[in-house]
Amino acid sequence: MIGIGKFIGKPKVVYAHCDIPCGVYDPHGAQIAALSVARMMDMLGEAKGEHDISRITAVKEQQAELCKHEVRIIWGDYFKEEHVKKHPDLHNLVHKIMKLGSGARQGTDREVAAELVEAVNDFAEVFWETKGIKTKRVKSPYKPELEVVQPEL
Repeated sequence: MIGIGKFIGKPKVVYAHCDIPCGVYDPHGAQIAALSVARMMDMLGEAKGEHDISRITAVKEQQAELCKHEVRIIWGDYFKEEHVKKHPDLHNLVHKIMKLGSGARQGTDREVAAELVEAVNDFAEVFWETKGIKTKRVKSPYKPELEVVQPEL
């Protein structure tokens, strides 16, 4: 019979910044998702029929939620107290992204999507700054051709 065994001494508390502390974080996924939301809003204006509208709306909502998810992971698992001290508006920025992502899911206002992209760009700038990496803003090479933040590697 295989048993669990006995503890030797008291269990120790351990700390990690995520479930599996791999250290691989990048806001690029959130940026692509936010750009996709803007593109889907553009495509809704061009949609021909209920089927297209339904599919495009589903993708828009999925990408808005993905954007929020990606930001939540970095915010919750990567950012530490010292980052928040250096960037005291970080929590407000994340909250803004969450609200804009929800607004993008709920409606079709292209301006909300553009604001989401901009807020995620601001988030990306903070993220890369904490790693000591300079960034640049460039026009995305694909529709919706909005500006995105990229690390200068």
